[in-house]
Amino acid sequence: MEWTASGRIVAVRPHGETSAVIEVLTAEHGRHAGLVRGGRSKAMRPILQPGNRIRAVWRARLESHLGGFAVEAEDLSAGVLMEDPLALSGLNAACAMASICLPEREEHPAVADAFEVLISALEDPDLWPALYVRWEAGLLADLGYGLDLRRCAATGVETGLVYVSPKSGRAVSAEAGEPYRDRMLALPGFMKGGGQVSEGDVGAGLKLTAHFIERRVLWPADRMLPDARTRMIERLEAVGRL
Repeated sequence: MEWTASGRIVAVRPHGETSAVIEVLTAEHGRHAGLVRGGRSKAMRPILQPGNRIRAVWRARLESHLGGFAVEAEDLSAGVLMEDPLALSGLNAACAMASICLPEREEHPAVADAFEVLISALEDPDLWPALYVRWEAGLLADLGYGLDLRRCAATGVETGLVYVSPKSGRAVSAEAGEPYRDRMLALPGFMKGGGQVSEGDVGAGLKLTAHFIERRVLWPADRMLPDARTRMIERLEAVGRL
């Protein structure tokens, strides 16, 4: 078995004394793991970092085997962002979420494409936090748990949508949701499409996506949100970008 594709590394773990197992997110093959022999060497360590894009050749005797990667660097984003703690926190959070949420070897090209867009924006702190929220919402949708933010679940109106039902994931208008406001999740305007990002919107968006990712993706698999996501939120809060 063999395939070749470009993708982003989303996870790296040591294997033995000299090798590493990496997970690569590609549009064609989804999140795919493989062994890189000599992956812990001085020459390979700068390449095998989460967020870097590589050209990967995967080979295995049988499709069910872990297999091995031969890799070539294409874009070393992790090194470029190393001096920007805020951007690096976003990169690490996105990689960790892709690794923990996406089923292995299941194609999700929309998630992979949006991942590229997010990484390309990480040097712009005015842009990427909202893009990150949209990426998590897209991740939910691609896994079959998309939020329905088009119209009010109670009345069908398409305006004045300010809440999301924590049970159904459907939008609720201000009027219909008022009696239950303490139980509702806030719906940031920018998540409805085309709106400006206001103060507090990114934090509300991260709370919204976390609620459904936990309940619909992670908890059924006995998993938790990764620490890297928590650290990103702490960084965003520290610089006033939530």
